[in-house]
Amino acid sequence: MMSKNFIGQKLNISHSFLVVLILSLVMSSCARKTGMAGNTKDADALLWEITGPGMPSPSYVYGTIHLIDADDYFLPKGTLSAIENCKAMFFEIDVNEMTDMSAMMGLMDKIFMKDGKTLKELLSKEDYKLVADYFSEMGLPIMLLERIKPLFLSAMTYGDFSPDAFQNGEMKSYELEFNELAQDKGMETGGLETVEFQIGVFDKIPYEAQAEMLVQSLKSADTENDEMKIMTEMYKKQQITKMATMALGEGEGNLQGYESLLLSDRNKSWIPQILEQSKKKPTFFAVGAGHLGGEMGVLNLLRKEGIKVKPLSNE
Repeated sequence: MMSKNFIGQKLNISHSFLVVLILSLVMSSCARKTGMAGNTKDADALLWEITGPGMPSPSYVYGTIHLIDADDYFLPKGTLSAIENCKAMFFEIDVNEMTDMSAMMGLMDKIFMKDGKTLKELLSKEDYKLVADYFSEMGLPIMLLERIKPLFLSAMTYGDFSPDAFQNGEMKSYELEFNELAQDKGMETGGLETVEFQIGVFDKIPYEAQAEMLVQSLKSADTENDEMKIMTEMYKKQQITKMATMALGEGEGNLQGYESLLLSDRNKSWIPQILEQSKKKPTFFAVGAGHLGGEMGVLNLLRKEGIKVKPLSNE
């Protein structure tokens, strides 16, 4: 079996940012067909001010897109002012945890399937050859990837993205850009989840479903590229309700039934933490834009807790 260091090098994107990337791609894959995200229609805005009982001053919720072409990267009106008004910045996962390679290497065993399960056992002979040929062209013999959870391999098949995309400036991450601003300002940073928790999410999805998604990602590469373009255009127009609808759409069999696990269940778990942290100090919360809108989105869940949410970036 290949070493943890080899895995870390091959599956590492700007150190350990792969974990967040994978969840973003999984949510996109759940959206082969768009469904309804409830009757809640939120304003087209990525930046929202939140105020309520016990909060000494406003905090902010911002919808990110985990990966975006550098040419499409932008900061909506008021974003830098909101960050300036805050004393802390929270992400889905603390970016400093994701970029701590010593901590991440301790989690490398968790990317392997349990009980000695292998990819060859999960796929038909035809599909196995499809996967093997794809990774062979990348310079990765399939024998080295046999026991890796299929969802991790799916991330490596996404579009034309390469592990060097951040370094060569082709792509940007809002989380990494915001974290740099937070570091420059000396802000406290934190996460609503841990890396270990997000990796654990994959253990709740059967390996067979993961393997099916891997094959689908290879067979529908052009479609996925089109979906990414559609999502990027929605993002640039700040259409968070449409993004939530897309993220909560019906699957095509591969991950159908796991949408709540990947989205709404996580949204609900974040609300108590957002409320508690906002009462301590004004905080800038940066989470995926697909989590904001809709009936079970972060904004509506905050409203149900008596919090006033006000759109800022559409003014």
